[in-house]
Amino acid sequence: MIPLSEVIRRCEADYLRQYSATMLPSHRQALAALKLCRTAMAPRMRAVCSGCDETRLVPHSCGHRSCPHCQHFESQQWLERQARRQVPGSHFLLTFTLPAQLRALAWQHQRTLYAVLFECAWATVSLFCRNDRQLQGQAGAVAVLHTHSRRLDYHPHVHLAMPGAALDPEKRLWRSRSGKGSGYLFNHRALAKVFRAKVLAALAREGLKLPPGVPARWVVDCKGVGDGSKALVYLGRYLYRGVIQEKDILSCEAGKVRFRYRESQTGKSAVRTVSGARFLALILQHVLPKGFRRSRNFGFLHPNSKRLIALLQVVLKVAPDPGPTWMKPRPPFLCACCGAPMRIVQRRIPAPERWRSATPTGSVSL
Repeated sequence: MIPLSEVIRRCEADYLRQYSATMLPSHRQALAALKLCRTAMAPRMRAVCSGCDETRLVPHSCGHRSCPHCQHFESQQWLERQARRQVPGSHFLLTFTLPAQLRALAWQHQRTLYAVLFECAWATVSLFCRNDRQLQGQAGAVAVLHTHSRRLDYHPHVHLAMPGAALDPEKRLWRSRSGKGSGYLFNHRALAKVFRAKVLAALAREGLKLPPGVPARWVVDCKGVGDGSKALVYLGRYLYRGVIQEKDILSCEAGKVRFRYRESQTGKSAVRTVSGARFLALILQHVLPKGFRRSRNFGFLHPNSKRLIALLQVVLKVAPDPGPTWMKPRPPFLCACCGAPMRIVQRRIPAPERWRSATPTGSVSL
């Protein structure tokens, strides 16, 4: 395993030489943050033990949502919030994929295209739910944007985890899939046709010119995922902690990086080798525009519907399983001498000058 900060230290100069002309401001900020995260060059904080006189200087974490080190606690909190809104019944995972011919356009207009993906995926599902003979109501979904394939290539798509149920607010009815239809939600080909039409209409509305060769058939996948808990874990895996785990970075030698991934077709592990500069480009291309939310809730699963979800859980006689980790507090920082919690008394202490001066030439500073 090679820390990502070490890969950046070794390959940053080559990356900047090849890609600096096309880097976005968000990429420069991410590179600077990931390079310093919990290293000797990072600003430090002073911690004092509550049980003894021990004092320690601890490197700051960067807190960037693309960092594999950081925001594990925030990721766990997101999962717990979604679990708290769960309703009983069969759940489904729908994947709306942007075709390869539109990926260059998406890269050039990321904020617009990503918002269109969310908007059109939800509009498609909402339309099908209202028109379905068994559901006939408002859908609810948790949507997460992923921009990468397992090989870390650029592959924007939106996942929607949703129960096979709908709420009719006018008649105050709750309808769900039952009987033979409980394992089936909607036809994926019909979903793809409507999704394609909505995306193309949205792009025309935004004044974006379509490239040649846009296919007539798009890909939408719809499959059952049981009670939905495993689907939420999958969606939350890359929500805050970047697109690769450091344990999957196998080596960084002679300007080459080897990393492991799991093939989507076979489920087997495979290894990809790229140049160090290309590896950093693969990582940074998935940094979202500043302030763009990767996860959104729609319909009766929207945060504004907390009271409605609570009422549904009472009427349906269910309650979310609190589990042993339900909304646990942030883990304390423990003293290495006595094990008592330590208290942070000072933050953002600059690193010693000798470490700052050792920063490689051509690096991006904070």
